Amino acid sequence: MNASSTLIIKDHMREVMVSFTPETAVLRAVDQLLEQEVSGAPVLDQLGNIVGFLSERDVMAVALDSGYYDDPAGKVGTLMSTTIHTVDAEDSIVAAARIFRDTPVKTLPVLKDSRLVGMITRRDVLRAFVRQR
Repeated sequence: MNASSTLIIKDHMREVMVSFTPETAVLRAVDQLLEQEVSGAPVLDQLGNIVGFLSERDVMAVALDSGYYDDPAGKVGTLMSTTIHTVDAEDSIVAAARIFRDTPVKTLPVLKDSRLVGMITRRDVLRAFVRQR
């Protein structure tokens, strides 16, 4: 292992590029996901607590419906997933790798003391394993 590399999540996470509230308009959220080139983002309440996660997969039905029915998309709170997989900033990156292997999620919120401090993606995990060699 390279002496300067570690397999701790905090050393490989990225900053939170975008987050939403349950009241965010879905089309605005989609614009932000595309603009930031991320596959999903946390949904936060007024106190900054994670209450959900909105992924590209969650909004795919809206894209289909609006294409067929010219239907307005609604609010993030109606589409977000409330089953939220998270990891702790101090966890081994292996913990994130296991979640990515066992679930369809592509991005995980990273918490420290129950507060959102970053995000980690499948690619971040793969990079970490390659760099530690």
